[in-house]
Amino acid sequence: MTISPQAAVAATVPAARSRGADSRAGSDFARLSRRVTEAGLMRRRPGYYAVRLTLVIGLTAVGWGAFVALGDSWWQMAVAAFLALMSGQIALVSHDLAHRQVFRSGRTSALWGRLFGNLGIGMSYGWWMNKHTRHHANPNHEELDPDVAPDILVWSTEQARASRGAARLIGGHQAWLFFPLLTLEGFNLHVASLRALRSPSMKNRASEAALLLLHIAVYLAALFLVLSPGKALAFLAVHQCLFGVYLGCTFAPNHKGMPTFRGDERPDFLRRQVLTSRNVCGGPLTDVLLGGLNYQIEHHLFPSMPTPHLRRAQVLVRAYCAEIGVPYHETGLIRSYREALAHLHRVGEPIRRARRAGA
Repeated sequence: MTISPQAAVAATVPAARSRGADSRAGSDFARLSRRVTEAGLMRRRPGYYAVRLTLVIGLTAVGWGAFVALGDSWWQMAVAAFLALMSGQIALVSHDLAHRQVFRSGRTSALWGRLFGNLGIGMSYGWWMNKHTRHHANPNHEELDPDVAPDILVWSTEQARASRGAARLIGGHQAWLFFPLLTLEGFNLHVASLRALRSPSMKNRASEAALLLLHIAVYLAALFLVLSPGKALAFLAVHQCLFGVYLGCTFAPNHKGMPTFRGDERPDFLRRQVLTSRNVCGGPLTDVLLGGLNYQIEHHLFPSMPTPHLRRAQVLVRAYCAEIGVPYHETGLIRSYREALAHLHRVGEPIRRARRAGA
């Protein structure tokens, strides 16, 4: 079902406020939560995750085994592309660990999260956990969600009007530059992770730093010991750029182009999660490639729900949203990118207008 994001906000937020956002959170969501729990969809799936983690680790090992076996060859660029895919899968596993979908214990989840995140792909688990928690609490809120902060890209016309620096420079053409910019996302994750080590709020800083630095040292040593300098740099570029594109293409369909909020615009929990999220239709291959994040609405409503239950939960959530009159947005993968890019182009109009006026 396709809806206008603006129409969705206009139709539902005032109504939710008039009944009291806090009370609605305790009624509408509580009823849905009971239905989901009674269907057994919050139960752990240890067998599923044992197979998934084994496959991810095993296929990553196969990739690095092929890297060693091939030696100093340009065929290594194909290995780099395969390992970019596996790095994305490791990131998705880290995401599930952070949400305690795999283990009930927070300590066990964090331990495995640091092994997959810090050691596996060079991304600080602690830094990402802090950022992602704030995103889940207030998705698409321009002042509270770090994922829509006006850093390089702008996400609303208000951000475009107030933009400075890089955002002002590229904001007018950001839709055209979106996918090229994703090639830098892998590098950005590494840099942001290292910077986060200096933060006083970083927990387990010693272990975070040790695992990050060990990843970087082993990764670079492998490249430059097996490959000539030119091929090593080419491998690094292909691996990290494709990793960034894959990761960006996994997360971009989820919220980009959906309603954003500002100031005290904060509907109740259920509407806050549903109205700002987009589901992506597809089959088993889509589920694997997007790591279950194509069921973004269900994931945001029930973050600790194991990935294999999201497809079943969708049936309940979609029906419940129709029952209480909350728009539920889902579309195909290509259409989701088209909607996100159209939104980026539309909100960049104030920058383009200012340039035409010579401002």
